[in-house]
Amino acid sequence: MSENKLVLVVDDEADIRELLAMTLTRMGVQSHGAASCAEALALLRAQDYALCLTDMRLPDGDGLSVLDYVAKNHPATPVAVITAHGSTENAVAALKAGAFDYLAKPVSLEQLRALIRSALNLPRAVELDTVAAAPAICGPRLLGSSPQMREARQMIEKLARSQAPIHITGESGSGKELAARSVHDKGSRQAAPFVPVNCGAIPENLMESEFFGYKKGAFTGAAADRDGFFQAANGGTLFLDEVADLPLPMQVKLLRAIQEKRVRKVGSTAEENVDVRIISATHRNLAAEVKNGSFRQDLYYRLNVIELRMPSLREMREDIPMLAQMLLARLTGEGAAARLSPEALTALQAYDFPGNVRELENVLERALTLAGGNEITRADLQLNGATVPRQQAPAAAAAVDAYAITAEIDLSSNLSLPEKLENIERQAIMAALEKSQFNRTAAAKLLGVSFRALRYRMERLGIKDELDAKRQE
Repeated sequence: MSENKLVLVVDDEADIRELLAMTLTRMGVQSHGAASCAEALALLRAQDYALCLTDMRLPDGDGLSVLDYVAKNHPATPVAVITAHGSTENAVAALKAGAFDYLAKPVSLEQLRALIRSALNLPRAVELDTVAAAPAICGPRLLGSSPQMREARQMIEKLARSQAPIHITGESGSGKELAARSVHDKGSRQAAPFVPVNCGAIPENLMESEFFGYKKGAFTGAAADRDGFFQAANGGTLFLDEVADLPLPMQVKLLRAIQEKRVRKVGSTAEENVDVRIISATHRNLAAEVKNGSFRQDLYYRLNVIELRMPSLREMREDIPMLAQMLLARLTGEGAAARLSPEALTALQAYDFPGNVRELENVLERALTLAGGNEITRADLQLNGATVPRQQAPAAAAAVDAYAITAEIDLSSNLSLPEKLENIERQAIMAALEKSQFNRTAAAKLLGVSFRALRYRMERLGIKDELDAKRQE
């Protein structure tokens, strides 16, 4: 495992240094020890190390000064800090400063071994310029030549060399899950599972058993032991999408699991260690959710150690041409490659894409069906309509045509143009839902969009919440 790899252990307690050195030796890894910042810096000047383990409190300074020196002079060397038990502030400060990970005293040997394996398995850093340039999101990579996407890619490369919790923000359809996968695939956990979880899709009464697993007989229907998401992601990455949808009781349990790195199955009296990197995401403003009391502040600080923002498609219009061609190539598969007319391409670059890349794919998929040949025209995109302004979403345009919904725009009202257009779109969606007896799959077909696109628009316009509230009345 080691192959001449050397680890530096920095701690003023001789017994801790000895414990860490013995653990490393049993793993086949050699180590050097230092009892102070001065000793550590002297060793770092004379020798390259594959990993540095440092205590936070040292006689002549703290672990952050060691971390800072390594970051400036040995940027490829991961640094893990050892903190006093329960000192989450120190841990978060270290992670924000660039630490690979942290360990809490008393040190768990199982967690120590997992951390060492992860750190020593880090892939070599690559030059970002070697990554192919293309737009936003397509296939397994985040691509793009716009400044916004290049910045996001650079951040992902940096985050992949750490174990710090990441919170990904961005609008629906902007590629948050793909960004999380990229962090996982470029890091030391790439060979372990990546487990994505949509927190908004799990019934509240099943959340604890889904996340932590359960023992046989724990409740009616528990016919055998079952692992949860944490166990499934052990050694890898757990991606919590739409984390703002977690109810408060589950937020408490999640916070403890993240802090302690242990979980207890429903119906069990014993806890088990889990080695999981947490990446979360939401399209909501999580700080605002904390302010209004729907999201715990302590969990917010635990998840939002480092924030990664995914740009919207309208922020990187220069990436649209290449992205559109790549999506068309994927949609046509083995068939003849389709192409966009110059007018169609101009229309795509002028459109705002509230649904981002996901909406672009839906638009192109429909256009392929409508196109008479291998060239997609502006009309095939259905971004324009005789009675519907260009900026209006395609779903609304299709519904207006299908059901002859008319909405006179009152120019004397105080509503902005986007608000007026949203009213038209809302009428179109409600008409399709009523016609399909509120079968959302059937309504999506009537509107000419995918089920996911319809669900996105319903959430954005507040229709989903209205319908759910009516059902509960």
